[in-house]
Amino acid sequence: MRRPWIATIACVISLGIIVQANMAQAGLEDTLYEKGLFTKEEWLKAKADQEKQEAITAERATTEKWYEKISIRGYTQMRYNYITDDKQLVSDNDGGIGNNKGSFLRRGRIVISGDIHERVSLYMQTEFAQGTPTTGTTLNNQNFAQIRDLYADVFLTKDKEFRIRAGISKVPFGFEVLQSSQNRLALDRTDAINSAVPNERDTGFFLYYTPMETRKLFRSLVEKGLKGSGDYGIFGIGVHNGQTLNVNEANDNKHIVLHSTYPFELPYGQIVQVGVDAYRGAVNVPVTTTATAAQGAVAIPNSGNILDERIGAHFVLYPQPFGLQAEWNWGRGPELNEARTAVREADLQGGYVQAMYKWDNVMPYIRWQQYAGGKKNRINSPFNVVRETEVGVEYQFNKALELTVAYSWMKRTDPTTPPYAIHDGQLVRFQLQWNY
Repeated sequence: MRRPWIATIACVISLGIIVQANMAQAGLEDTLYEKGLFTKEEWLKAKADQEKQEAITAERATTEKWYEKISIRGYTQMRYNYITDDKQLVSDNDGGIGNNKGSFLRRGRIVISGDIHERVSLYMQTEFAQGTPTTGTTLNNQNFAQIRDLYADVFLTKDKEFRIRAGISKVPFGFEVLQSSQNRLALDRTDAINSAVPNERDTGFFLYYTPMETRKLFRSLVEKGLKGSGDYGIFGIGVHNGQTLNVNEANDNKHIVLHSTYPFELPYGQIVQVGVDAYRGAVNVPVTTTATAAQGAVAIPNSGNILDERIGAHFVLYPQPFGLQAEWNWGRGPELNEARTAVREADLQGGYVQAMYKWDNVMPYIRWQQYAGGKKNRINSPFNVVRETEVGVEYQFNKALELTVAYSWMKRTDPTTPPYAIHDGQLVRFQLQWNY
């Protein structure tokens, strides 16, 4: 803590020395001119040089450097999950659910962001966590670090209504995918929506349009604790690899995504948001190529490149105090057949409905979700059945600390191990989150 003060004192002393030196120099020049040792031309030139130097010094003192505009923030989530019955129950969204599990660090995020120019803004988010994150082909060991976001926003207009986002960022599909885990009420995203964009992100280019007033509304929905999604435009279009976050691109095909959403305020102050999204591309699915006792070799068409397309709709009534949130999507994608001998293109659909109530710093909720379809980010893209009801409550002690307690009734497919059995179970969950 002493170094900033020492640096500040040193800067003040240096500035004082410079000012005193300039005053002494100016006094010397005046004296030499009065005694006739300086011509008028030499005196005027010296004065001009002095004024120019003073202007440069003043500009340096008032000009804000780009690195002085950078902010650092983040949050950490620590969880404890307890299964009351079927210990084989697992979830694709939480590596801490299962037998012989305990307390674990779900997320530790650090965000570095800021405007480095009036037309360029940067954003970087890293993650430090415990668990077994999906990489698309294998499961990593516990404890890992990875890039979650690394992009630049390039503003095409002075009012910042049009911008291009380039790099690793969230794919604009739906509402829940775009909503930060820091702001989300339920502990995990739903399988039906998140299976469209596992890990929510990919590498690509996205064009967004947000009117100035709507941009303010998006910001206020987050700042007021109403569980907003942030600003991803009222309209967006993008091109991205399609293999999802931190996975190498595996084909020449690119995914195209269209995003549209619009928040508006009703006459009595309630805020509603509605939207429609769609994407299309070809995803390359990894398969089991060597026969084993549990799973024989799996055939796959077109070198593993299978159609991946969806359309979805969302509706949000922000909690003031009662709220309602719902999404549903339909599409086609890769899916392991019933005989588990080949991956094919098949239909999928699912969604959720969530009700919540905001009472000061307490927010209870109930959410029901359902999904039937393949999991494209898992080996062989096994067919998944998910039916789940979750009841919970979030309590914010203050802006820095909040606790969520939830109870879930789950019916889930194990997407990791053949024969991909379906398990039923009940789960008690606790999450402590601190923001910084």
